[in-house]
Amino acid sequence: MVSRPTAVIILAAGLGTRMQSDLPKVLHSVAGRPMLLHLMDTVADLTPERVVVVIGPGMDQVAVAVADHPLNASCVVQEERLGTGHAARQALPELQGFAGNILILYGDSPLITADAMGRLLTARAGKLDPGVVVLGFQANDPGAYGRLVLGDADSLDHIVEAADAGDEDLHTGLYNSGILAIDGARFTDWVDAIGRENAKGEYYLTDIVGISVAEGRQCQVVEGDEVELLGVNSRAELAAAEAELQTRLRAAAMAGGATLADPATVYFSFDTKLGRDVTIGPNVVFGPGVTVADNVEIRAFCHIDGAAIESGAIIGPFARLRPGAAIGPDVHIGNFVEIKNASMAAGAKANHLAYIGDASVGAGANIGAGAITCNYDGYLKTVTEIGAGAFIGSNSALVAPVRVGDGAVTGAGSVITRDVEADALAVARGLQTEIPGWAAKQRAKQAGKKPDPD
Repeated sequence: MVSRPTAVIILAAGLGTRMQSDLPKVLHSVAGRPMLLHLMDTVADLTPERVVVVIGPGMDQVAVAVADHPLNASCVVQEERLGTGHAARQALPELQGFAGNILILYGDSPLITADAMGRLLTARAGKLDPGVVVLGFQANDPGAYGRLVLGDADSLDHIVEAADAGDEDLHTGLYNSGILAIDGARFTDWVDAIGRENAKGEYYLTDIVGISVAEGRQCQVVEGDEVELLGVNSRAELAAAEAELQTRLRAAAMAGGATLADPATVYFSFDTKLGRDVTIGPNVVFGPGVTVADNVEIRAFCHIDGAAIESGAIIGPFARLRPGAAIGPDVHIGNFVEIKNASMAAGAKANHLAYIGDASVGAGANIGAGAITCNYDGYLKTVTEIGAGAFIGSNSALVAPVRVGDGAVTGAGSVITRDVEADALAVARGLQTEIPGWAAKQRAKQAGKKPDPD
């Protein structure tokens, strides 16, 4: 455990022009949660003393997201985008008097783990008291990443941006993630000493390494995994981050006791909670807010969002559970059934082709094929109550607000507009009329009208 207090600066002012979006880059979602909030969730594991998020002008949406997060971070605005060193300088008023570790992170890097942050801070707390510790990595295609140039005894001498690097520095083999742990006691002076004599004319935060070394302080590198250090600057990189996070979530689900028939086709949200002995078929998608208890089977091609599923339930195939769906123990939800803001009590069944919205379905009730609750009149949504043991016939339409009592039955094809008493039969459809011989006469009549094929 790191003994020194830690403050965190998250740089999140980037425009993300390659995203081609009106939404601020750091609010684009991975596994159903904005990238910035993924990072803040991980930062919370460090229990930092202070957290400052640097945003750009007009990024009110980001400020709101930060304010709503329990990390209790503050936001500061970088009015002019003059580089990472300039961005970090905006956080200085929030860090006055702080002399612990200062950890620099980026709001578009949602995959970094608490373990990587911890190793960085542990190195910073080492006996050599390095002024700066950099999280570096190896890459097959380093592209525009800054190069880490080592000195004696593998200490870090300086960082050079790709645009400013010579041929020798371009092939150092170790690259800069931009993530730094810095001595807070010297942070203000070092940031103030950063200049902008470089190819871009910007204040590079990476220059803080050379400034620290020139002061006689050693700097170090901690090596991390290239995948978790991915910075998202385009839709393609967003998709790569999604793929990596889904791989982690699938592995965690299986390690926790779930069976995934075809893991690569199951998509989880960041907060999906699965019990033990849950079986999930191919092509299942979980949106945010889903809780699944033990011994649940979710069959292929289901979409589940904002729902709670209790033990022993069977869902699908091809079922849709929308927000507010509360599926009780041993409930069966079959193919092409949609549940929205409705509860299904223990043992209830809706095995095929039904819509249950804004409703409560009692224990052991059966919903027939094609049955629906008519919950919306164009202005208001109202509730349907279906009692325990009730039987709703195929193609019944229950026009809310309405109650079907315990044990009651609705005849197939009925439109139920009034409450049905317990154990009653309700039939509401036109009378069937039969005309003997009509079909044969009609066929003969129509046949006489056909032209001779010859």
